[in-house]
Amino acid sequence: MTPTGASKRLLMVMPYSQFVRKAAEAGFEVWAIWDPSLRERAYLDEVAEHARELLLTDFSDEEGLRTLIAATVRVHGIGHVLHLGAEDSMPPAYAEAEALGVSPNPATAIGVLNDKAAMRALLAAHGLSAVRSVSVATADEVSGALAGLPLPVVVKPARASGSRGVALIRDAADLDEWTERVTAAGLPGPYLIEEYLQGPEFSVETLSADGVHHVIGITAKHTTGAPYFVETSHVHPAPLADAERAAIHAVVIGLLDLAGYRFGPAHTEVILTDRGPRVVESQTRLGGDRIPLLIETASDYDIEAAIFRTLAGEPVEPPRPRHTASVGFFLLPAGELRSVTGLDAIRALPYVQTLHFPHSPGDDLPPTTNSFTRHGYVVVDAESPAEAADRIARVRGLLRVDVREAALAAPKGTHR
Repeated sequence: MTPTGASKRLLMVMPYSQFVRKAAEAGFEVWAIWDPSLRERAYLDEVAEHARELLLTDFSDEEGLRTLIAATVRVHGIGHVLHLGAEDSMPPAYAEAEALGVSPNPATAIGVLNDKAAMRALLAAHGLSAVRSVSVATADEVSGALAGLPLPVVVKPARASGSRGVALIRDAADLDEWTERVTAAGLPGPYLIEEYLQGPEFSVETLSADGVHHVIGITAKHTTGAPYFVETSHVHPAPLADAERAAIHAVVIGLLDLAGYRFGPAHTEVILTDRGPRVVESQTRLGGDRIPLLIETASDYDIEAAIFRTLAGEPVEPPRPRHTASVGFFLLPAGELRSVTGLDAIRALPYVQTLHFPHSPGDDLPPTTNSFTRHGYVVVDAESPAEAADRIARVRGLLRVDVREAALAAPKGTHR
């Protein structure tokens, strides 16, 4: 189905370059809005290549962003406004789009799903995915709030992403370290304090159309464990029993229903505890960590393209995976990278889909404390999770680095 008239005119805020291309391939005329401080000119040129017009603004100026959206919608007869990028600029974008009658979602749905404290309150009000928690406005209030919860607990900024400012608090020293870290990083409140959920972790990708939520896939996550809990690999599809899969589907779809989410992708993280699945957080965008590529590798299903086909009116048809796909992250010692070998040998392996190693000799490798400070990744395909794990291990064995390790120890860990 090809969109026509105003319905074919799409304004996207913060669209990645492949989104603009895939929207155009689905029949849309695309106008794009970006903040030039967030990307290099060469990348913005890629965005502009498939857009009718690339408009630049400062995303931190919420009133300016809303004014630009309103003017673009009115001048060009835009039928839809869509934001699939980082969550920080979603609230003003969707508020203005809703006011103009061109939003696929109520702004309240976007707000509650992207705000961890609001999401937790919504679930608690309806008795779904029960988790003991409390929300406070400032970091100074966290200490007093801990008295109401048994340690350990997880504390995190309600509106941050990528594990920034997330910590497992076991004692006063952990709290001091966390307070210093979020203050230095400028991560504002509110902050969510909640019970420490234990069990295997999963990422659930959904695509919603007309308020009906379709589970596209579930990905298993593996971490370093305490104290850092940094993701080391993901496997798709997750090896789950039918009853476990059904329970995860139910809790995620229940959350999206309660939030009033109507259209688009959502990325929801779940821990399968001994009391059943518990939602950790959700975002109204696609999952990171190359999860869309894992889905495509395992199923030949392009979830990015499916968003725009769905917006054009095509029905959602969830894929059936035929293979296993896995991403393995490189967590190297912190310090100066003196040399690296093995990259060509890794690329030559027939099962390697993508290799990303953005470092060169002379670079300083940061300590890995969250998803942003890992040192690259490889994506492989396989016939089973076990074979995928073996292939990731072989790649890691081929990657040889010489690092002059930093003298200072890494900061204490984080937990998602």
